[in-house]
Amino acid sequence: YREVCAGCHSVRQIDFRHLAGIGYDEEQIKAFAAEAEVTDGPNDEGEMFERPGTPADALPKPFANDNAAAASNNGKVPPDLSLMVKARIGGADYVYALLTGYTDAPSGFEISEDGNYNTYFPGHVIAMAAPISDEGVEYQDGTKATVAQQAKDVVTFLAWTAEPELEARKSMGLKVLLFLIVLTGLLFRVKKVVWKDVH
Repeated sequence: YREVCAGCHSVRQIDFRHLAGIGYDEEQIKAFAAEAEVTDGPNDEGEMFERPGTPADALPKPFANDNAAAASNNGKVPPDLSLMVKARIGGADYVYALLTGYTDAPSGFEISEDGNYNTYFPGHVIAMAAPISDEGVEYQDGTKATVAQQAKDVVTFLAWTAEPELEARKSMGLKVLLFLIVLTGLLFRVKKVVWKDVH
């Protein structure tokens, strides 16, 4: 996400501390946060000031406000991606298809100067240029940085941002189901004992 989307898109629902949910340890999170400059304040003189980020801070937005975002993107504000996977019909599959669906327009298809052809975008003309290219990022483990691999990783991250508590909720649901099964068995046994002499 950081190398592919963060230059234009925000993820307002996610703080640095939430990155523990995808396997980063406390020191890594502190290091990521410290790289960000955060506006804070006011101080004792009533002035706002810049400070290094902390794990409690939100991931930084690429633009100060929507006007700045629109001015840098042909008049269109890039959407926040926090809930994008849940907001689109097809969810993660649609986002993956969109990221990998850039191609040359068919002959005779009219595209405006600031548009790009995408097979999967409704109407096929999207303002966002192709955000991914082969070898666009470097993986620390040496994974080959194909468009498909990068798109898969971005979509996996965005699926997590849409529901960071999903794994915890699934784990809790399993525990509740096991508890209810045991409780049902106990209640059935108690009923048998209480009513054993009644005919």
